[in-house]
Amino acid sequence: MFIAMFNGWYFFWLLLCAAAVAGLYFLLRHKKPMTKKLVLFGFLVLGLILHFTKVYYPPYSTDEARMLRDSWFVNICAANIALFPFMFWSKSDKIKDYMFYIGMLSGLIALFYPQEPIAKVDQAGEQLDIIRFYYHHWMVMAIPLLTAMLGIHKPSYKRIWVAPTGLLLLMLFIMLNQLLMSELGFIPLRDRNNFFGIDYKNTSYIWGPGENDAIGSFFAMLCPKFFKTVPVGEFAGQKKYWPWFWMIVPCYLLVTPLSFGLSMIFDHKSLKQDMKKLRKKEPVTK
Repeated sequence: MFIAMFNGWYFFWLLLCAAAVAGLYFLLRHKKPMTKKLVLFGFLVLGLILHFTKVYYPPYSTDEARMLRDSWFVNICAANIALFPFMFWSKSDKIKDYMFYIGMLSGLIALFYPQEPIAKVDQAGEQLDIIRFYYHHWMVMAIPLLTAMLGIHKPSYKRIWVAPTGLLLLMLFIMLNQLLMSELGFIPLRDRNNFFGIDYKNTSYIWGPGENDAIGSFFAMLCPKFFKTVPVGEFAGQKKYWPWFWMIVPCYLLVTPLSFGLSMIFDHKSLKQDMKKLRKKEPVTK
């Protein structure tokens, strides 16, 4: 099994992920609401278990430094793997909408642009980790999608603001996670020589867009210049992205319209009704 953009295995995993969503939908659509929830929750729990048990096979079992680092929640999908089982039972529509929008966006991006498997030097020796990668990113996309398809939760276009806001809060969680890892010895502390090193332990673009990263570079185009410059001190005026802050504007500019597009899959009728009310100058409910 060798993953490369648009080769046979690339399309195999995409088709398998799509088939799994369709199969679960037809299997569960006539079941009781609690049965639907328990089955979907089971996939989230399995994802959490797989996250911690990955340390027992390559590349983590053969690389202690990577094992210590990646057993934590070091990126967006890993953090969602930890949070989704708890969010799933929340009664908050805003939290459920966050799951839908960010789960769909992060999962689909990872499945259609699987950087991690492609970047592996030894794909043949790390097939278990490739399978884990696809399961995890299928899960963060599929479970929120199925909650909407099965009528467990209906996303609303009026709550799309929770997507960029929630994503930025999640990135703060990841940033705190990395600081704790450094202070506890799981990853080396950043030293003076790495002050301008964007790629030093950079997870989810916390410290900058990354070197030679197409997605990160696109985000960087939308970042105000102010957040790309050291404001004070001996390095004042030199180019350096403000940790986390540099992502605020790109997140709202990109994630908001993408979330709106996703909301139209299940909430387009509400938009039509609200547009009619606006034309008639009737109040629109929140």
